[in-house]
Amino acid sequence: MAVNMKGKSLISIHDLTEEEVWQIFDQTTALKLKVLSGEPHPVLKGKTLGMIFSKPSTRTRISFEVGIYQLGGIGMYFGPNDLQLNRGETISDTAKVLSRYLDGIMIRTFSHQDVIDLARYGSIPVINGLTDLLHPCQVLTDLYTIYEKRRKLKGLKLAYIGDGNNMAHSLLHGCAKVGMDVFISSPSGYTPDAQIIKNANKDAAYHGSKVVITQDPVEAVKDADIVYTDVWASMGQEKEAQERKVAFAKFQVNDELVKHAKPDYLFMHCLPAHRGEEVSAEVIDGPNSVVFDEAENRMHVQKAIMSLVM
Repeated sequence: MAVNMKGKSLISIHDLTEEEVWQIFDQTTALKLKVLSGEPHPVLKGKTLGMIFSKPSTRTRISFEVGIYQLGGIGMYFGPNDLQLNRGETISDTAKVLSRYLDGIMIRTFSHQDVIDLARYGSIPVINGLTDLLHPCQVLTDLYTIYEKRRKLKGLKLAYIGDGNNMAHSLLHGCAKVGMDVFISSPSGYTPDAQIIKNANKDAAYHGSKVVITQDPVEAVKDADIVYTDVWASMGQEKEAQERKVAFAKFQVNDELVKHAKPDYLFMHCLPAHRGEEVSAEVIDGPNSVVFDEAENRMHVQKAIMSLVM
């Protein structure tokens, strides 16, 4: 059953209903087929998306900018020094002004509260392109990619190995929302946020799936359908890189570890990857890796989100 998402902000997967998640996936398939067949689909003709970037990006910027263009609209890039936010203008004033000019905002930034405030004070949809807390567009893409490869989500097991960061948080939200078992394996001191685990447990209980947090990567990967990892030091944590290398030394996804997964497991990574750190070259460049299909699908999924909310 179609649900009307027009005007809705996408801040967290936890805020979406299961119906809305599947509606995004159905719309993704429809729009992706149009791209593959070369059929124009300007469903957002004349619409303008403002794209606020406090953090640099490859995939987020290009996928949103090309995506809005393919939908018939225009994307406007605002880097860290392009708005008055750095000179003391409040988020609430910025949100009110941008709402008078634009049809939607995508923001990629550090503080999660900034995204919440933009949506609260503005009157147009806000899409969370990444914060230090969450990365919902990436995980909706990951789930869509898994569905494309496996034709189902419910009952599958995803193992995430590494830092309990924004990726781990959104994977907890996303997997629990669609009935997948999610195992997160992080070293002590780097486990995911307790409130996010609690929210995921609620959704998992409703869908009959489970959430497991463990310090043992082998336990996490055992019989996994999907093995996922991310960089050990995210943007803004460069100073901690050396100490993180020590803490995460036993958490590399390599041939030895993935022997414990199902033989046809999918390897996923949100990219950029540091080969030889969180993942070995043999795994990320191996036959089970779907990282470039996953990267491509960012554009298709984000186009679905924009077309539904804008």
